[in-house]
Amino acid sequence: MREAEINRKTAETDIRLRLVLEGTGRADIFTGCGFLDHMLNLFACHGRFDLFVECKGDTQVDYHHSVEDIGIALGQAFSQCLGDKRGICRYGSVILPMDEALVLVALDISGRSYLGWEAEIPAQKVGDFDCELAEEFAAAFARSAGITLHIRKLAGRNSHHIIEAVFKALARAMAAACAVNPDMRDEIPSSKGIL
Repeated sequence: MREAEINRKTAETDIRLRLVLEGTGRADIFTGCGFLDHMLNLFACHGRFDLFVECKGDTQVDYHHSVEDIGIALGQAFSQCLGDKRGICRYGSVILPMDEALVLVALDISGRSYLGWEAEIPAQKVGDFDCELAEEFAAAFARSAGITLHIRKLAGRNSHHIIEAVFKALARAMAAACAVNPDMRDEIPSSKGIL
């Protein structure tokens, strides 16, 4: 079973995170930000990952440090779970509708970190969550997971739906890319022999 535990403590956050790739979609999420809890629950459910996250952050300032550091910890957990990436499918892409919103997520577990973000979110906030933090989460996640990640909004006016579609599509694309390819179980999916 591919699983990882990450403990990340800084002057701004104290995070405990556990990820099981071959899970059932079970989630126990406590970040101090209700909207982020909801998005991470959706991420676990739609990727069929088991995910436990507990974060004590400086939320009296804002949610920025918590959101970014959870993105870092989650990316580290995926990287740890995948090890040398032997046998994985490597690529994943999803076009996902959420009511009027339509989002494309495409990724490559390449070992090269990159975020292409073309997902303008109309509102500044959803509840007390700063919408710009969705991009911060994606950037931190891509960087620490070592993935090339493209996120594009194809349609949508409702900020909640756009962000929700991003998290669901990211989960499904990650699940596809992390899946074991039975024909390449003992191979690194690269002509270079390393990722």
